[in-house]
Amino acid sequence: MLKARKILLGVSGSIAAYKSALLVRLLVKEGCEVKVILTGPAAGFITPLTLATLSRNPVITGFVKSDAGEWNNHVELGLWADAYVVAPASANTLAKCAAGLCDNMLTAVYLSARCPVFFAPAMDLDMYGHPATRRNLNMLLSYGNGIIPAQSGELASGLNGEGRMAEPEDIVSHLRTHFGSKGPLTGKTVLVTAGPTYEAIDPVRFVGNHSTGKMGYALARYAAERGAKVHLVSGPTHLTLDHPAVEVHRVTSAQEMYESAARYFPDAQLIFLAAAVADYMPRSRADQKIKKKEAVFSLELEKTIDIAATLGQQKQAGQVVVGFALETENEQENALKKLRSKNMDLIILNSLRDDGAGFGHETNRVTIFDREGDSYRTQLLPKSEIAQKIVDIIIEKSENEQKKNVS
Repeated sequence: MLKARKILLGVSGSIAAYKSALLVRLLVKEGCEVKVILTGPAAGFITPLTLATLSRNPVITGFVKSDAGEWNNHVELGLWADAYVVAPASANTLAKCAAGLCDNMLTAVYLSARCPVFFAPAMDLDMYGHPATRRNLNMLLSYGNGIIPAQSGELASGLNGEGRMAEPEDIVSHLRTHFGSKGPLTGKTVLVTAGPTYEAIDPVRFVGNHSTGKMGYALARYAAERGAKVHLVSGPTHLTLDHPAVEVHRVTSAQEMYESAARYFPDAQLIFLAAAVADYMPRSRADQKIKKKEAVFSLELEKTIDIAATLGQQKQAGQVVVGFALETENEQENALKKLRSKNMDLIILNSLRDDGAGFGHETNRVTIFDREGDSYRTQLLPKSEIAQKIVDIIIEKSENEQKKNVS
């Protein structure tokens, strides 16, 4: 979605300007061509040299390029870009753009831009909540611009509240969503299960596992960025996912996860069963906290519902079901057995023997198997990138299948 896109980044005078370095780096990593406009006040927070090095393009700081009188063509820049992102957008810059003032290169390009423009506000909480700022934001929205909302957290003033510029990763995600609005998953519904399940022993104890849900959440986000409507059925996790195309359904037990997933399964074209569902649950649940008395405590367990197998039996033509297998021995054999027995189309094998992979890590290394016997092994990558590779492989397989049917 972002590969070969031309992104113009406007950096205004805010302490959050330091984040622009990471934003440029992430955009370049996505394959974008990036040009940066830096206002005079912004240059007090981050140097043109830093941003020029990262963007691999000269940084534009004013109307004139050199002492010889060569000028920076603001009209040409506005026509060059596929998207113009103002991040950070200070209260002053928001006010200027809303009022149509252009006393610097950033605002002059804004008035000339024919591409979509996105503002990522950054300021103290009282400034962000001031009626004048709210009016300016609404005015910019009314002009057809996009606003990437500020986040809550600790601010430079020492106060805590709303006003932090969105993280660079969130801004990149916002751009992916914009360019993916006509992506290959547009019009499709995706179902994702994520996280662990907790099977209650008594009101305070449970049978569970160490799953964090990071892989499932990454899949849900990227599927949405590729244009899909996503139902994310999440077990207990601290993670959140704020995306207009993602509806999060929170559950606790395996039975609750199955009931929620089964509700959305019939209408989904692509299903990711990424949750680490508990295999067993206590046969009976105590109503009160069990007191520690005996030296040995016996707990009788029974199997939970096998969500993957149950949904696999209900699979209809046109649905693609993707499962996950976390193995410690006979890994490929066990994964392929699960693929066939549960009527899946692909299985993603995780090995706990791989350093930096599995539960609790930000990274993962997986092997993807399909029913035709093909496989693909990734390197150790952030889980967000693993999610992209999985989704993109499925999209590519689907497109190839369509080409075969046409021919």
